[in-house]
Amino acid sequence: MAVWRGWVDLPPRWNPWAPLDVRESPNPLTPFKLWRLRDNRELCEQALATSGLRYAAVPDSLPAPDCPIENSVRIQRGAVAFNGSFIATCPLAVAYALFERHGLQSAAQEIYGQPVVRIEHYGSFACRNIGQSNRRSQHARANALDIAGFRLRDGRRITVARDWKGSDRDARFLRLVRDAACRSFNTTLGPEYNRAHHDHFHLDMGLYRMCR
Repeated sequence: MAVWRGWVDLPPRWNPWAPLDVRESPNPLTPFKLWRLRDNRELCEQALATSGLRYAAVPDSLPAPDCPIENSVRIQRGAVAFNGSFIATCPLAVAYALFERHGLQSAAQEIYGQPVVRIEHYGSFACRNIGQSNRRSQHARANALDIAGFRLRDGRRITVARDWKGSDRDARFLRLVRDAACRSFNTTLGPEYNRAHHDHFHLDMGLYRMCR
């Protein structure tokens, strides 16, 4: 209450009510700050402005029934390139930026001593349900991203399909990436979840937290 009312002055990274700065190392307040972006477009835009991503705003639209695109951007690239641009809700874009900066690249440096320069993904927006259920997927709102592989600076390519059970080094890298994703996204699903995810990591900012 004292911080919220302005009676106590704290550095922004330790102030729960200050906008999230993606450039700052994550701390125990980061999940709360990510949660606050959910229904606050202005606050999310402030966080996204610190992300270092190259992006363009996407107008709100309803491309198909029950599949609204709202508060979204088209991400063209970050510090890494993509096999193609993709649409993401603002909270998903911020979570991705945190993952890339503070998780993915740290894992690559630890295992290979070099950065990831390209990410291969299967896309984000798809107006569909979850598996055989009647519930809409987070993909139906562009609130999920499926990542399939990574390319290192020296040209080496690591894919979830081939390397999850591959060499010790590649498998360890992918598990570090999965763990890093779990810290940034609400849901992270990979090969250990089910066969539908044998070749990619599903990352989303839905209501439920799950790390599999």
